[in-house]
Amino acid sequence: MTIALYTYNTPNGRKISVALEEMGLPYSVHVVDITKGEQFNPDFLAFAPNNRIPAIIDPDGPGRQPITVFESGAILYYLAEKTGKFLPRDLRARVPVMEWLMWQMGGFGPMPGQVHHFLMQPEGPARDYGFKRYHTETKRLYGVLDRRLAGREFVATEGEPSIADFAILGWAWRHERHQVPFDDLPHVAAWYARMMARPAVQRGFAVAMS
Repeated sequence: MTIALYTYNTPNGRKISVALEEMGLPYSVHVVDITKGEQFNPDFLAFAPNNRIPAIIDPDGPGRQPITVFESGAILYYLAEKTGKFLPRDLRARVPVMEWLMWQMGGFGPMPGQVHHFLMQPEGPARDYGFKRYHTETKRLYGVLDRRLAGREFVATEGEPSIADFAILGWAWRHERHQVPFDDLPHVAAWYARMMARPAVQRGFAVAMS
């Protein structure tokens, strides 16, 4: 059965299309145009109470009953549990995946998101202060990621990516927009090229979302 993905062309939205493609799950895209305030539509709020994309409706959820899931990290976790893919079953092996997924949700997303916000503001002291504050933290997070990837193919697992890679990739995809070149991040650059070369990832980024 087809999963309904309610989304827009944002890093958080792309995390889910990439995961769905990698997991081989059939899905349909329902564009929620956040530039027009469609995230406040009562029909969408009925299953996405935080009025944020993405959200999904899976008609074949647990017990073969429909389920709705909002928040991109929760969606990734749900899809991994549903398919048994990209999330180790062993608890010791699973912990790093959850650590890096939470790292992305708590920092490597909110921080570059603030960079995007302040870059759109009129020039002046407030813009300069906000940009410097969040850009500095964003670069620090990229440094953390680069050190983690030294000698590794993927962020949290060996041999294949995990849902943590999909989550982080959604935001690394916008590195040019938040003004972080990969010149001094060789391990991030290699990982990014490796991930973006995957056919399913390419399909996930190519699907129309706006």
